[in-house]
Amino acid sequence: MNVSTFEYYYDELAAEHALEFFGYLRHSKGKWARQSFELQLWQQFIIGSIFGWLHKKTQLRRFRTVYEEIPRKNGKSTKVSGIGLYLTVADEEYGAEVYAAATKKDQAKITFDEAARMVKASPDLMQKFRVYKNNLHVIDTGSKFEPLGADSDSQDGLNVHGGLIDEYHAHKTSAMYDVIESGTSAREQPLIYVITTAGINQNGPCYQLREYAMKVLKGTQPDETFFAYIATIDDDDDVFDPATWMKANPNLGVSKALDYMVKQANKAKQMATAYVNFLIKDLNKWTNAAVKWIPLSKWDASAGNIVLEELKGRKCYGGLDLSTKLDITAFALVFPPDHSDGEYIVLVFFWIPEDAVLEKEGKDKVLYTNWVDEDLVYTTPGNAIDYRFIRKTINDLGRMYKIEEIAFDPWRATQTALELADDGFTMVEMSQTLKNLSEATQEFEKLAVSKRLIHGGNPVLRWMVDNTVVRMDENENVAPSKKKSSGRIDGVAATINALARCIVHEDKTSIYEKRGPRSL
Repeated sequence: MNVSTFEYYYDELAAEHALEFFGYLRHSKGKWARQSFELQLWQQFIIGSIFGWLHKKTQLRRFRTVYEEIPRKNGKSTKVSGIGLYLTVADEEYGAEVYAAATKKDQAKITFDEAARMVKASPDLMQKFRVYKNNLHVIDTGSKFEPLGADSDSQDGLNVHGGLIDEYHAHKTSAMYDVIESGTSAREQPLIYVITTAGINQNGPCYQLREYAMKVLKGTQPDETFFAYIATIDDDDDVFDPATWMKANPNLGVSKALDYMVKQANKAKQMATAYVNFLIKDLNKWTNAAVKWIPLSKWDASAGNIVLEELKGRKCYGGLDLSTKLDITAFALVFPPDHSDGEYIVLVFFWIPEDAVLEKEGKDKVLYTNWVDEDLVYTTPGNAIDYRFIRKTINDLGRMYKIEEIAFDPWRATQTALELADDGFTMVEMSQTLKNLSEATQEFEKLAVSKRLIHGGNPVLRWMVDNTVVRMDENENVAPSKKKSSGRIDGVAATINALARCIVHEDKTSIYEKRGPRSL
């Protein structure tokens, strides 16, 4: 770069103006509530760079787009709220319009509400602003700071001076970014500030913007108006080495405690889903949404010993996973513990069409014949599942155990569910969505790795657990994926259905209880 021909220069006074503004801000939560906001060196670097670099001829800001990617608990929301306030009241822009943007207005209000609390906590800012439910209004300049969601009514006609997009990794499309960008055309020095943690959707708009940011950082994409800051680990780093954590967590020891990281790392060592969350949320590493689930070593350690005679008359919850007529079908019973730290007991029953056993052995690469001989898998006559046999077995089990409810997937089991309801069972629909299954899936994993899910070493269920791959979404919901799993997982699905209903009654604050079951 030839300094003499470079169009920009660093203005220390402009940078100091922005940095000093943060001295008027107060924290609104936790142990720092009402204390002055003290920028760390890495935060000073970001803010000083954004507001300090100016164009030599126009004296306008150099940077128009910022992409910042850091893990959770590194002061992300607080800092971006402060930047929004600066753009609204201290950037010498009359009629400035600043928006905290998200896919939903309620989510956008997280950043806006933090800014509103900062204003209320600062006597100096309270003289400048009028605070309303969805608007911070600057009296002298007519500027405003508002939340904006994709579900808002007022997306058209925006005249954007500042657009703050938090957690961009959760956006499925670039629609909100495009709305903000198109609204900046009439401003002289608008700023679009994207701040996010890593995510799982590597085909989404956030990852595309990240790839652009990486090219800018590496110097392969010339763009003097784009500022990028990405705090993450390297591919060959030991994720459990505390020395690695500082790379991705510049605020470690300030807003993020070391003992918190130790706790999250220990969880990550035990559970696959916790490991993925640790990589994404705490080390800022983009990771695939699908992950191999429970290691067999941990599953086997939770086998325990089941005495069927002792279960007679005990309360339990059922889960039904009906296959197509040609595949294996599973029914699970989960017996809750009799005290809070006790063990859950799982019984799973399987059926397969008698004439399809040999065909399925070749396809699934397991010895169904042996399992049939050992009464681990039952057959129904013919080449298709006869649901009458399943209904009879469930009725027989209902006379042995106190089955409180049976959860089922309404997509395939409606007729059988109606018949079981006629038999006197309480049938509860369990739609197989990530959000619906997440709590029970995570509880299944947690119980298994803590040796509290006693399954007796059932080899069919063991095979299915080993097959299971779980998928995750941007909201940390998790559930088994039949498409991505390496083989049959019907027994796992049935057990999760049963456990979901068990959770409802064992924990009255469950999401299922809040939503309420739909019963037949």
